[in-house]
Amino acid sequence: MKVDTNKKTYMRYNPANIDELIGKVEESSLAEVDIAATSAKQAFINWKNKPSIERGDILRVAADLLEANMEELANLATKETGKVIRETRGEIGRAAAILRYYGQEGWRQIGEHLPSAFIGKTLYSSRVPIGPIAVISPWNFPIAIPIWKMAPALVFGNTVVWKPSEESTLTAIKVAEILWQAGLPKDVLQMVNGSGTTIGEALVCHKDMTAVTFTGSNQVGNQIAITAASQQKKYQLELGGKNPAIVLADCDLSFAAQSCIDGAMKQSGQRCTATGIVYVEEAVYDSFKTILKNICNELKIGNPLSEVTDIGPVVSKRQYEKVQSYIQKGLEEGAKLVCGGQPLANGYWHNGYYIQPTIFENVKEDMTIVKEEIFGPVLCLRKVANYKEALEAANSSKYGLSASIFTNNLHQAFHFIQHAEAGMVQVNGETGGAEPQAPFGGMKASSSGSREQGQAAVEFFTEIKTVSIQTFETLDYD
Repeated sequence: MKVDTNKKTYMRYNPANIDELIGKVEESSLAEVDIAATSAKQAFINWKNKPSIERGDILRVAADLLEANMEELANLATKETGKVIRETRGEIGRAAAILRYYGQEGWRQIGEHLPSAFIGKTLYSSRVPIGPIAVISPWNFPIAIPIWKMAPALVFGNTVVWKPSEESTLTAIKVAEILWQAGLPKDVLQMVNGSGTTIGEALVCHKDMTAVTFTGSNQVGNQIAITAASQQKKYQLELGGKNPAIVLADCDLSFAAQSCIDGAMKQSGQRCTATGIVYVEEAVYDSFKTILKNICNELKIGNPLSEVTDIGPVVSKRQYEKVQSYIQKGLEEGAKLVCGGQPLANGYWHNGYYIQPTIFENVKEDMTIVKEEIFGPVLCLRKVANYKEALEAANSSKYGLSASIFTNNLHQAFHFIQHAEAGMVQVNGETGGAEPQAPFGGMKASSSGSREQGQAAVEFFTEIKTVSIQTFETLDYD
């Protein structure tokens, strides 16, 4: 094992005020990755044999502690990622709900009794944990996403080595401390810090890791898939999205417009489920565009710690430059600005990574801003003749995470449910969001095929063992 001699230190600055140093994080060494993975394998023996009810009890305690520490954790996560504090509190509430949901899974039987074709044979299946799992999580939901990976992994008897994003490590450390405080042994949940190209790769490649669950970019996810498959490890990938919404002439336009703005602009558009493009029937296009523009222009941009702020900064300089390059690309390729798209250089915003909420129209399917995930507060608007054209355009994307339709026509709603090429479908709702008990995941390039959350999580975090018991005598009680 190669040992690092010069460990990197990450300086975490507030993206809302880039002069404010929040804290420092030291990158783990490759030797520390090895120690974490090895000890996770050793801890697996005892953890998998602990009654699942006891494992679930720890998760329920952790939920209570998350809520008890909500304001401290929300302030830290907001300062580190730029999410407005209302959204951060909501994320903590969601994480607590996930912990309680999976805490109850400790009481659930996972397996089934099966009929046998033979007299005297008992046949059943059970599900067993798969071993130490590498959890690699992103910065945009630094609390909820790792929790919805770790909670089912842990309650089903697996151990975890967690590598959070470098952009949200301070928040991750606080979350881990809460889980340890709840009673989770430190060798059952361990954390390593650093870049994906060094620490993440070392973790995925380690011989003692039996599986990896990852949320992030398609480029990194595809490499993880290649590495994991070559070592016969299970892998779970939640990747990008370019999520469409369809607005039909019979819907409530004001409601649809507000939902599309919420879907596109919440968290400054930094969600894999963010609404990326809206297809609007031409009969109501102009009216819808006016409502949409007015709502967008009323969004309050500013300090994410303020209770009245709607839009905070993006997470980093790199993300800021990436989103601005997409806006410029849209203009160069002929898209027309409906609103936004201008640099924010005055007042509070001059010292943070703020991007004005932006809407484009006159977009075509071959434009970069239509094909690619932007991960910023940018929405595309396209006029279509009818529902059929909208559905065909929506399904032409390489992605298939989430899709919405706004209509009062029951026939068209159910047609969309059946034919939309997306893992999650919303009728009269924004593309973002999923409840803890509902499976989360996409189709096509948005996912490796497995699902997170809900009962679906058992498929990835356990494997099936089939048991056959044959008795050779029958007892006669007569």
